[in-house]
Amino acid sequence: MELRQLEYFVAVAEERNFTRAAERVHISQSGVSAQIRRLERELGAELFDRSARTVTLTVAGKAALAHARTALAAAGAVGQAVGEVSDLIRGRLTVGMVVGCTVTPLFEALAAFHRDHPGVELSLLEDNSDRLVEGVRAGAVDLALVGAAAAAPEGLEALTLISERLVAAVPPGHPLAARPRVALSELVAHPIVCMPPGTGLRTVFDQACAARDLHPVIALQATAADAIADLAARDLAVAVLSESMAARYGDRLTARLIEDVETPALLALIWRDGQGPAVRELLAYSRRAFAGPAHT
Repeated sequence: MELRQLEYFVAVAEERNFTRAAERVHISQSGVSAQIRRLERELGAELFDRSARTVTLTVAGKAALAHARTALAAAGAVGQAVGEVSDLIRGRLTVGMVVGCTVTPLFEALAAFHRDHPGVELSLLEDNSDRLVEGVRAGAVDLALVGAAAAAPEGLEALTLISERLVAAVPPGHPLAARPRVALSELVAHPIVCMPPGTGLRTVFDQACAARDLHPVIALQATAADAIADLAARDLAVAVLSESMAARYGDRLTARLIEDVETPALLALIWRDGQGPAVRELLAYSRRAFAGPAHT
């Protein structure tokens, strides 16, 4: 059984005429008839009643028609999928990445994607999360790794990769280090060092303070977690970080959960709906990379 035989069979069934079916598939009527006969011999049953002027399906033909259409649709889908992957031979992708974040799995995904699709030009853009979100909305950025305080920015698709609570990180001798947990009201009694506005972590912190009418003193700001940790370790201010960020500095900072900030800080990939095959392919690589061994 061949796909072209099924194509001819469906054409005759829909046109109810061998001549019109032959015109539709661009071969001679005798060629269509010969292939239908071969298909009928293979199946062991006649598919058409040819006794009248109009060709009609037999009981066997009616039973076969839906399956023939399904087989042709599946074959078409295979061709489309291969065609989409072939489109990745050329093109350009702009990938956004939030500043101050260790994102080794994203680099692994980009490297694997580039290895398999070297014809796609990759461009990496670092910025704060708010500007990356706007870049994705405007189409200037195809895919971005951002910090967020909600599962998905409005109007965009999102894949949450990390969801963590906020912690206060202080040197071992700091008064907050002696407490098992820290309330937000206790935390804001001290000067704060944290990420700048426009980052997901800062958004979570600012929203929590505003909800309780608290007004923290943001003494210092830095886009890199390393810089925030260094400043806190020198007792210049209390660092506000995510759990995994603070864990990297356990040799010099004591991290305490901020007990009444329950909204997590998220790290998420965002993109616009309806993106092309290159974005979908890079998303697949990213899912695999972030699903691998534990990362920070």
